[in-house]
Amino acid sequence: MEPENDTRISEFYLLGLSKEPALQPLTFGLFLSMYLITVFGNLLIILAVSLEPPLHTPMYFFLSNLSFGDICFTSTTIPKMLQNIWTQSKVITYEGCIIQMYFFILFAGLDILLLTVMAYDRFVAICHPLHYTVIMKPLLCGLLVLASWIMSALNSLLQSIMVLWLSFCTGLEIPHFFCEINQVVQLACSDTSLNDTVMYFAAGVYGGASLTGILYSYFKIVSSIRRISSVQGKYKAFSTCASHLSVVSLFYCTSLGVYLSSSATHSSHSSAVTSVMYTVVTPMLNPFIYSLRNKDIKKVLRRTIGMAAV
Repeated sequence: MEPENDTRISEFYLLGLSKEPALQPLTFGLFLSMYLITVFGNLLIILAVSLEPPLHTPMYFFLSNLSFGDICFTSTTIPKMLQNIWTQSKVITYEGCIIQMYFFILFAGLDILLLTVMAYDRFVAICHPLHYTVIMKPLLCGLLVLASWIMSALNSLLQSIMVLWLSFCTGLEIPHFFCEINQVVQLACSDTSLNDTVMYFAAGVYGGASLTGILYSYFKIVSSIRRISSVQGKYKAFSTCASHLSVVSLFYCTSLGVYLSSSATHSSHSSAVTSVMYTVVTPMLNPFIYSLRNKDIKKVLRRTIGMAAV
């Protein structure tokens, strides 16, 4: 007997990370702590870049946009998860699921594009230092960020609208702590081949093309650094991009880890657990990476925190 399609569904059920009631308070406290650290850490970066004139450069302009994107990225998933744990409810409305999916794809794509733009900024700074101020003008920086927003928004809008076209059956349980598009599409009764094609194409463009651009930028950067004669000059050149390289490595390694673990285990629950790394842990660690490895940020944060304490 075939399941009956129901296009007028009103809600989905987010199964979360654990079904054990005893673990719910621990999960709530852990994710609330990580969320607060993420928000306050990235807000400090934005505040420092906004208030300190020495940080009014293209690199820190892109960094402040990345921090804003990270705050929004985690805010699309964690507050709803905390609400569900607190109220002991697994329900998310159909409209709420689509909205959450839209903003998750939007800010995930934005993070990828901003990391690519930041790699280009470091490429120009190290490979063409004499032309850096001429190339990286405020207008170009603004256009690069605007283009990142527009491309991410259009991709997110397209994929979200395509989910609206699908018909869903009675089993509407999502084995995740948020409305991950792949999990939602798998619940559909109608043909999802077009959705799958668009998802894989977008993943290839955003993931593959962006990673190719980043790798090419760092290939040229390493080639330029090798031509520097002094050890001190090499260290100074590399130190300007060490933080960005660390963030890129963390983001792509955790994303690749999620993909490989889900492919190896074929378990939706395992995929949900490992996805915590790039949806929560990576945005939380980014401010620490930039503040610990960057003398300018470290100096400004000390002064900002000191002023706040006074």
